[in-house]
Amino acid sequence: MQTPRRRFEPVAGTVQQEMERRLIDAFEPTRLEVINDSAKHSGHAGDDGSGESHFTVVIEAAAFAEKSRLERQRMVNKALGDIPGERVHALAIQASAPTS
Repeated sequence: MQTPRRRFEPVAGTVQQEMERRLIDAFEPTRLEVINDSAKHSGHAGDDGSGESHFTVVIEAAAFAEKSRLERQRMVNKALGDIPGERVHALAIQASAPTS
């Protein structure tokens, strides 16, 4: 059996921490990375100056088995609640099920 891989090192920013907490609570992922891409978009549209406007989520969880890519993205967005669109300008999602 593969050992679950989770990223639990300290992270900067309350939005990033809240995203991680919500995703862990919703999916109990075997892999989770919430990557703050905001620095790459400094000065661009959607940059509110907070340093927490653009993120990538890489998540692997059993809940995504036999779900389409669109269904997985909807599941992640639902788990994140008001964060996408209201507190985050852009969110890239890479969601998959664990492989045997």
